[in-house]
Amino acid sequence: MKVSEAIKNRISARAFTKKSVPVDLVKQVFRDAARSPSGGNVQPWKIVILTEEKLAALKEIMAKRLAGEAHPSGEAPEYTVYPAKLKEPYRTARFEVGEEMYGLLGISRDEKPKRMEWFQNNYGFFGAPAAAFCFVDREMGPPQWSDLGMYLQTAMLLFQEHGIDTCAQECWSFYPKTVSEFCAVPDEWMVFCGMAIGYRDTNHPVNDLRTKRLPTDDWLSVI
Repeated sequence: MKVSEAIKNRISARAFTKKSVPVDLVKQVFRDAARSPSGGNVQPWKIVILTEEKLAALKEIMAKRLAGEAHPSGEAPEYTVYPAKLKEPYRTARFEVGEEMYGLLGISRDEKPKRMEWFQNNYGFFGAPAAAFCFVDREMGPPQWSDLGMYLQTAMLLFQEHGIDTCAQECWSFYPKTVSEFCAVPDEWMVFCGMAIGYRDTNHPVNDLRTKRLPTDDWLSVI
């Protein structure tokens, strides 16, 4: 598969089949992705892979969290995913993709409980048979966070090469202590995101979502 094909075929899959993914293949993809660009070659990422029993165990814990059982010492989001006042055209882009997704699911704007119920599927990795967490050293700043983005995109395109789908999930930043303790990651490492890994369910309407891109002339220029 060409890189251009992988880019066009990649989606944020939000419904997966139960078909298992070989853990050795998942490990190989994350190893290969380490050739991604990294400023100063610091390679600021730490990856933890979950499958089978471990994945099921985390899902059980998250079911309790979503039901209201808080972490014993409490926990708060590690970072703000979006600016508090998202300006245009970003606000509209975010609003539209949400409406498109819920439209495919047949959930209207006034059905807030159903929307919340669907969102909570994030914490079950949308039924994916494998998952991973990406952590970053707390001493790192915005330049190293951009390294994480390049690393994760490289991994997602490599998964596409193997016919495997993914969904990167920043929602896990809301449960940092739960994730870090479960993964036995030292405190100096901050959870950046999770990733669902598996084979997209082609029969599920949510995977028909194809997000729009802003007009090229809005952001690309030659001087």
